[in-house]
Amino acid sequence: MPRGDLHNLLYSTPDSEGSSYFIPLVQRLSIMVDVSEALAYLHHHHQGTIIHCDLKPSNILLDDDMVAHVGDFGLARFKFDTTSPSLVDSTSTSSLAIKGTIGYIAPEYAAGGQVSTVADVYSFGVVLLEIFIRRSPTDDMFKDGMTIAKLTKINFPDNVFHIVDPQLLQELEQREDITMTIRDSRAQTLQSVLSIGLSCTKTSPNERMNMQEVAAKLQGIRDAYLRGNLRTSS
Repeated sequence: MPRGDLHNLLYSTPDSEGSSYFIPLVQRLSIMVDVSEALAYLHHHHQGTIIHCDLKPSNILLDDDMVAHVGDFGLARFKFDTTSPSLVDSTSTSSLAIKGTIGYIAPEYAAGGQVSTVADVYSFGVVLLEIFIRRSPTDDMFKDGMTIAKLTKINFPDNVFHIVDPQLLQELEQREDITMTIRDSRAQTLQSVLSIGLSCTKTSPNERMNMQEVAAKLQGIRDAYLRGNLRTSS
């Protein structure tokens, strides 16, 4: 893809001229809407179910228009029994093995859980938190039981500005037309997004939203944010 993958873009370092690419808030929202819609399609909108098993920023590719595409299906699994939430692959003894990348793997996999759509939801939640906090789940600060989900939960909802990507705060401060209404809108948007991330990363698989619900909620947040910006700039 022309714009490469989301990991490289998110953590891009300054070039020889001292500039690096910054992903604005609304663009981050749109990227995660694209990813949620892709996973909702894989999980719910065709015959059978495809479980990605390795969702992470480096597997999210961006085209010229910054539309996100989910790639790398090397670990994907197929399920044709739609009555069961878990995949049982009778042709492979590896269906119960841990699949994915450290930091994004659902906790039930460590306990021998089967590959499932809700595990994809967990990985999506980690990616969602990472995109807005701009810290990898394998960052040095995440040790001794601390995870990106726990960091978010500790600071949610009142202290989200303490943990979100400082670049997003700079984007807010650099606007000359900033008002308390816009600031409140930004805070509410960030709280709503992080709330979805927390719901997706719940320890119990049964407590997580499915990707259809996630996609619908993220679309609503993005659309409300765009409408709010139009009203305050008019």
